[in-house]
Amino acid sequence: MTVLLPMYSKTARVAPSPATTIATVFGVTVDPVARQVLMSIAQANGWRLEFFSSTQAFLTVARKEAVGCVVFDASSLNIPYVELHRLIADSIALPILFINGQTDVRAAVCAIKAGAFDFLPQAADETALWHIVDEAIELSRAQSNQQERLQSLRSLYTTLSRREQEVMVLVTSGLLNKQVGGRLGISEITVKAHRGQVMRKMKARSFAELVNMAAALGATERTCDASRRLAIAS
Repeated sequence: MTVLLPMYSKTARVAPSPATTIATVFGVTVDPVARQVLMSIAQANGWRLEFFSSTQAFLTVARKEAVGCVVFDASSLNIPYVELHRLIADSIALPILFINGQTDVRAAVCAIKAGAFDFLPQAADETALWHIVDEAIELSRAQSNQQERLQSLRSLYTTLSRREQEVMVLVTSGLLNKQVGGRLGISEITVKAHRGQVMRKMKARSFAELVNMAAALGATERTCDASRRLAIAS
């Protein structure tokens, strides 16, 4: 069941801009109190809300959401936390929260060790749950933005020629243009030309930004050497 509720709370966040992905909270619980609390905080923050009555029902329709989190009622679980987390991780990449009607330290420890974002002993504590869900969504949004950024960098990197990729890797590793030329067997002027093309194609506004791009891509001298060996072999 999907519920998209309007915002009403004076303490709620500002409504997301059209360009901002609306977060989705997945609630796996049959407890009416837990459902009411989740509906309340979702309504106050403009989040989508989907309820499921069982773990199996959720996993059947689980999808790769860009932004959101999963809230599990521990009392409804019929599989170990570790197994549950593994199953969910294979289906989605969202922070997982557990709530439990009773204070169960052992259950909390098991959930955290299994990779849960957090564990709340009482769903009726609306304020505490709101803060935890909000933090989980912010983490999910940051991870989503980082992933989108990385995908964009990878796309730009593929527009570089093999030689331009080699130059990018070497200059961002700290070598001077003359040293790069000596390593690749080309002139310093040619290195400068390739470097200019790299800056343009990667849309880097500064050399420092290009260095950060290379680090994010994991583009190192080792990958450069491997690429060169493959080119020679082919």
